[in-house]
Order: sequence, then C-alpha cells, then structure tokens
Amino acid sequence: MKKKDTEELEQALSAATDVRAYFAENGEELAPRTLAEHLQILLNEKKLTRSLVAGRTRLDQSYAYHIFDGRKPNPSRQKVLALALAMELTPQEAQYLLYYAHCPRLYVREPWDSILWHALEKHLSVTDTNNLLTDLHETPLLE
Repeated sequence: MKKKDTEELEQALSAATDVRAYFAENGEELAPRTLAEHLQILLNEKKLTRSLVAGRTRLDQSYAYHIFDGRKPNPSRQKVLALALAMELTPQEAQYLLYYAHCPRLYVREPWDSILWHALEKHLSVTDTNNLLTDLHETPLLE
C-alpha cells in the first residue's frame, strides 16, 4: 500500500463528508500516538539498533533507553535533536520527531536552529554539532 503524504491526507479530510469514513479509509496512514512508537518505526526503517543510537547520542545510556521504552515520553528538545543526529535523520524527519516529542519545530530564522538544521543536512555527529555550536558562540546541544 502506497503511503499518502500529509498533503494527500489533508485533501482527503477536506473532501470527506463524514470523518468516520475518513478514519476507515485512512486509519493506517495516521500518525503513531507516542514518541516511543515513532522512534521504533524510524529504527526499523533505517535498520538501526537502540544501542547504536543510544551510544551516538552522548546521553546517559539508561536515559536513552527510557526514551525508547516510553518511560520518558517528554524529553527535552535538545535530547530529541541528539537522537535525530544519532539516527542521521533528515531535517524533515527531525521535524516529525520533534512533533511526536511535543517539542517546537526547528525554525531556520533562529541561529541555533539553523545550525542544527545544517548539522542534520550534513549528518554531523552530536560531538561535531556541539563543536560547531560552540565555534559559532551558541549554546551546545548537550553539555
């Protein structure tokens, strides 16, 4: 089954005369309900393991596992972005991850956010991103 993009879902919802019919037709297309569920989908899609990603984040291993397990459903924006960098997500994929974590999206008019966007585009590590932020006189992602 071809996945619909968000615009296609918006058009289907606008065209629907009954929201129940929309849900019946598009239920499988709707967003995962938790950050942990979305992380698991990303791990599967990218063929990554929790241990590999947790090691790349520079987060405490147990804290990272708590995020993956859903025991830390609302980590800070910085920790979510560390996960995004560790998983080598695109900026667009990181935006969705931030959404599921209930964190503000990256806004490229903000210098700090622009640097993170660039780091995601270039697949920089958390350490390299921290160094870049420091070089540009911005607050590091993780201290």
